[in-house]
Amino acid sequence: MVAYKTLDQLDVAGKRVLVRVDLNVPMQDGKVSDATRIDRLVPTIQALIKAGGRVVLLSHFGRPKGKPAPEASLSQLVAPLSAALGGRKIAFAEDCIGPEAEKVVDALQDGDVALLENLRFHPGEEINDPHFASALAKLGDVYVNDAFSAAHRAHASTEALAHLLPKAAGLLMQAELEALSAALEKPERPVAAIVGGSKVSTKLDLLNSLVAKVDILIIGGAMANTMLLAQGVEVGKSLVERDMLDTAKAIFGAAEKAGCTIILPEDAVVAAKLAVGQETKTVPMGEVPADLMVLDAGPKTVATIAAKLAQAKTLVWNGPVGAFEFPPFDAGTNAIAQDVARLVAAKQLLAVAGGGDTVSAMSHAGVIDRLSYVSTAGGAFLEWLEGRELPGVKALAE
Repeated sequence: MVAYKTLDQLDVAGKRVLVRVDLNVPMQDGKVSDATRIDRLVPTIQALIKAGGRVVLLSHFGRPKGKPAPEASLSQLVAPLSAALGGRKIAFAEDCIGPEAEKVVDALQDGDVALLENLRFHPGEEINDPHFASALAKLGDVYVNDAFSAAHRAHASTEALAHLLPKAAGLLMQAELEALSAALEKPERPVAAIVGGSKVSTKLDLLNSLVAKVDILIIGGAMANTMLLAQGVEVGKSLVERDMLDTAKAIFGAAEKAGCTIILPEDAVVAAKLAVGQETKTVPMGEVPADLMVLDAGPKTVATIAAKLAQAKTLVWNGPVGAFEFPPFDAGTNAIAQDVARLVAAKQLLAVAGGGDTVSAMSHAGVIDRLSYVSTAGGAFLEWLEGRELPGVKALAE
């Protein structure tokens, strides 16, 4: 992991602190439908306020393609952000650079907070334009990156800007990096990984990375169908990638060479179609009826996974083991999640989970606050697991 300064090593009293945050939160009917990302930024903002900094928040929102778009304005995040900060007033600038932004930033007093308009209203953000980064740097004296979820993008606010001002990681960024380091860089062994989801093709880099790093690789979800078929196990009319069978065989070979044990489903919950309230049956793998599809891990599989996790000291989890959005196909993921939470509570397991569907699944199972760490970073979390260098993290290096 790169060496970086933390918030307590940065003198911010009386200074303008540019804080890269991620306010790209889900909205429904004009309201925030999941405020997790906002809530997780609060400790960093409060710490800077307490230290006497003048906090200037920078974020993207949506995909406005380099020009202003009303539906992507960060103005709609001012009220939710204020509420998360206990009703604190948030100044808003209708641009993130230039006279409009300068006017708002110049008016700040120590302990004040401002939010600047969407960075992606300017094409310079996504192409990592040094001139755009310089225009942002004019607004601050120091830089804090608290957006690990955007760290896999080499954008002006995550990469170029970090080279122009004294810098540090925010508390959320620090927590993400420490959790991931504990899980994969210096883990207590044995290390297990659960990888689920629909396609081997989208997680090929992840699987290849993990077989070299973990002792036990548990594969679930529809991607397990492809792995099973590669072993000659028929899976009925289940979702499967027949063009990935050779790739699946190569993953088995790499795992054997690395001494990594791959665990696949032994039984499955099957149904005629993916919908809520379907009539289901549980069958052994290899006995899936030709007209039915695998939609969840069966009880034997869940028991095997529980036994393997009881032997592990560290767990990395990315992806559900069934179609949890459609009960009753949430039973397998829920049961494993509850078991993981129990092991964490007993201090027998360090468990780090992340990725969009994974966060939703952990929330659905009621364990999002009971694991060691649940990352909301999505793509950045996945790329870190794949062993890639993240530009936003590298740019924080001392």
